[in-house]
Amino acid sequence: MSHGHWVHDAITRIEADFRRSADTHLVPLPLPSFAAAGIDLYLKDESTHPTGSLKHRLARSLFLYALCNGWLREGATVVEASSGSTAVSEAYFARLLGLPFIAVMPRSTSAEKVAQIAFYGGRSHFVEHAGEVYAAAQQLARDSGGHYMDQFTHAERATDWRGNNNIAQSIFEQMAFERHAVPRWIVVGAGTGGTSATIGRYLRYQRHATQLCVADPEGSVFAAYHASGDATLTSPGSRIEGIGRPRVEPSFIPTLVERMLTVSNRESVAAMRLLSTLLGRGVGPSTGTNFVAMLTLADEMRQRREAGAVLSLLCDNGERYLANYHDPAWVAREFGDCGDAERRLAALAALA
Repeated sequence: MSHGHWVHDAITRIEADFRRSADTHLVPLPLPSFAAAGIDLYLKDESTHPTGSLKHRLARSLFLYALCNGWLREGATVVEASSGSTAVSEAYFARLLGLPFIAVMPRSTSAEKVAQIAFYGGRSHFVEHAGEVYAAAQQLARDSGGHYMDQFTHAERATDWRGNNNIAQSIFEQMAFERHAVPRWIVVGAGTGGTSATIGRYLRYQRHATQLCVADPEGSVFAAYHASGDATLTSPGSRIEGIGRPRVEPSFIPTLVERMLTVSNRESVAAMRLLSTLLGRGVGPSTGTNFVAMLTLADEMRQRREAGAVLSLLCDNGERYLANYHDPAWVAREFGDCGDAERRLAALAALA
């Protein structure tokens, strides 16, 4: 098959896969104390994608972007630097196109994600620290004659932020018949910054009054960068898998973000537990980080007697984290006692 025909076929396969997939659900959160104050909370459930996370959207966009730029060829190895979920989704699309795939990840990445990458035919290459993934991925791509996908650079530009069924357009279409059709706040985390860039640009393009908040986990550099504008800053890195970074990533656009909220590790885990109980199913720790910011913003609105909606993302399923964040012994060893944080958040949501 000629290169042109292969690219045409590859794009067709990805589009056909997209047509087979339904949109993700918008889930209202039953918190009567906020609802009585005219404040509604929602989660867009991104765990229902074929690969189980928000990163399915990003992986599809990255593959289409690379194909249309002429960066992928038949049989070439695809390499990605990832903390896990993007790698799972990219492994899925690499298998769809018959391409070898290598994920470069910190050794601390959950075993469940590693197993999912292997299930889709990919292999994992481990480094000791999150900051080492970039150089290792570049080297593997050079050694194999393949392509380094580089989500941390291309995430903010691979998705059409004006619409074309992106996550922001989907949110507003689903919110159209709610009592507050235009949310007061949308809360997201940032790993690459691609989701915050897509949503932030869409809000401005559509002239919505919605403000964008990024919930940044303890140890991440993004909040300090947003405050200072210093792109040379570094930090120890996040302990909440999937969000936060030790360096400022090219795809994080701070001018699109109205509010940064730094969330401690204990708060993230406590909120993950609280929300899992509220929903009757497990969620991942990055969703817990989002939930802390949602409760904080909703409580501020309640104090100001301001009605409206606060919306965020359910990023992935808690089953990916049974051996760590959902294991009380692991949490106690790594983060200490989260009981005080859980009680504070439960009181904030009037669940205690």
